Amino acid sequence: MDEDSLQGRADARHDLGRNLTRGMLDSLGRAIVVGRFEGRPFPTEAEIAKAHGVSRSVTREAVKMLTAKGLVSARPRQGTVVEPSSNWNLFDPDVLRWLMERKFSVDLLRHFNQLRIAIEPEAAALAARFHEPADLATIRAGLHRMEAAEDGNDDPLDADIAFHVAILRASKNPFYAQFQTVVATALQTSIRFTNRIKGRSANIADHAAVADAIAARDVDGARTAMRRIIGDVLELIASRPEVEA
Repeated sequence: MDEDSLQGRADARHDLGRNLTRGMLDSLGRAIVVGRFEGRPFPTEAEIAKAHGVSRSVTREAVKMLTAKGLVSARPRQGTVVEPSSNWNLFDPDVLRWLMERKFSVDLLRHFNQLRIAIEPEAAALAARFHEPADLATIRAGLHRMEAAEDGNDDPLDADIAFHVAILRASKNPFYAQFQTVVATALQTSIRFTNRIKGRSANIADHAAVADAIAARDVDGARTAMRRIIGDVLELIASRPEVEA
């Protein structure tokens, strides 16, 4: 067998191992976040390997990844234990995704938007100051997608996310830009909430006001317009706490 064939087999084994580890991580992480281990101990590596038909090395690597995300920890004489949610890395994309699979929570929605109102208005203000022509074009494209979605020609959630992510990136602050996963998840949660209230959808005029302020390099105007969008969601949460999944 030639060297290329041997390398190809090695790469295939590596990909298989990585996919198994990723699948195990997803299965265990989701189970932890949705509460399947509440009131019962987390299984040992041997128990996990046997139950899922994978090797101990795959299980061990998945548990290491869960530890890095703050979901579990190894304790003397206790083995691996599930950490309280206060210790989870809530900015981790996987943890955010698993949180979305839990039963709908108005409290989670409130927490998301309280974080957004602390971040996005300032990101919009920075975008007004530092944006480049390409940034503004991307923001406008997101707004046009939202308008198209109103007529059924685009996905409302994807369009809304594209608009807000474009503003985070236009801030030219890499720390704000890294919040895009949090903002996307928050918007998904908001859509789940507002869809339960007849007639509620993203306000195109309010979003256009943000884009116009950014285009005009109106720092205070961009900040105020973005705060209005997120503040509207927080007011809606306060007025309709009974809405459930």
